[in-house]
Amino acid sequence: MTEDATGGTTTRNETDGQQAEQAGAQAAGQDAQAAQADEQRPEARLEKAVRAAEQALIEFEIAVETFRVEVENFSRLHHQRLGPMYTRLDELDALIAEARAARSGDPEDLRKAYEARAMVMPMPGVEELFHDWLDSEGLSPEAEAMLNEQPVQPPKRVRPSEEARKLYRELARKAHPDLAQEEAERERREEFITRVNAAYGRGDEGLLRELAEEWAAGPVPVESQPSESEELYARLEWLSRRKELLTLAAHDLEESAIGAMLRMAPDDPDRLLEEIAEQLLGQVSEREAELAGLVQ
Repeated sequence: MTEDATGGTTTRNETDGQQAEQAGAQAAGQDAQAAQADEQRPEARLEKAVRAAEQALIEFEIAVETFRVEVENFSRLHHQRLGPMYTRLDELDALIAEARAARSGDPEDLRKAYEARAMVMPMPGVEELFHDWLDSEGLSPEAEAMLNEQPVQPPKRVRPSEEARKLYRELARKAHPDLAQEEAERERREEFITRVNAAYGRGDEGLLRELAEEWAAGPVPVESQPSESEELYARLEWLSRRKELLTLAAHDLEESAIGAMLRMAPDDPDRLLEEIAEQLLGQVSEREAELAGLVQ
C-alpha cells in the first residue's frame, strides 16, 4: 500500500490500473493526432478519389460484362430456336419468286427469283452459324420437327443462375486487375479473371465455386499505396479512359439487334422468343399457302 495526498491509502493494483488508463488515453490521443495529420496530407483527398473511382469502375465493368453474357446467350438461343424458321421463310420466298417467274416469264420476275434464290444459297460456316439446324439435305430433323410443331428437345439454357451471378460479382470485386498496382500482380489477376469470365459465360456454377476457393487459398497481395500526387493523377486519368471505353462497349451492346430485343423483355427473354416464334410460324403458314396457290 501507498499513502495518497489526502492521507488515504492506494493499492499497487489501483496504481497500475490508473497508469494503464493514462497510457491508453495517451495512445488514443496520439492515434487521433496521426489520423488527423494523415487527413490533412495534400494527397489524402486525391487518394480517396482514386479509391472511389476504382470501385465505381469495377461495378461498371461487372454490369457491362453481365449484359454482354446476357446478349451472347440470348443470341445463341435466338439462333437455335428461330434460325430454322428464318431459313424456311427465305426458302419459301425463293420458291414463290421462282413460281411467279415461271408463270410470267417476265425478266423482272426472273431477276427477283434469282436474287431470292441467292439469299438461301449455302454459305461457308452456315451449319455452325445455325448450330446444327442445317445439314447437307437442308433442314435437320429437329428443325423440321419444330416447324411442324412436333415435340423437340428445347435448347440448353445457358443463362447464369442467381448463385452464379453472386459468385461472379464477389470474384470480380476481390480479384479485379484494376486493384493491382504492380504489373506482376495485374498479370496474375488478369489470368484469373479470364478464367472467371469464361466460367460465368458458360453459367458453370461449380467451376465458379472452385475458383472462389482457389482465390481464397492464394497469396494475399500486398497493395502498395501511391505516395506521389503525379501517380494519383495518372491513375485517375487511366480510370477515366477505361470508363470511356466501357461506355462505348455498353452502348454497342445496347444498340445491337439482340441487345434491343433484351431491353424489350429484360425479365422474361424466353417468353419474347416464344412470341417471335409464334409470329414466324404464322408467316411460314402464310408463305406455304401462297406457294400452294401458285403451283396448282
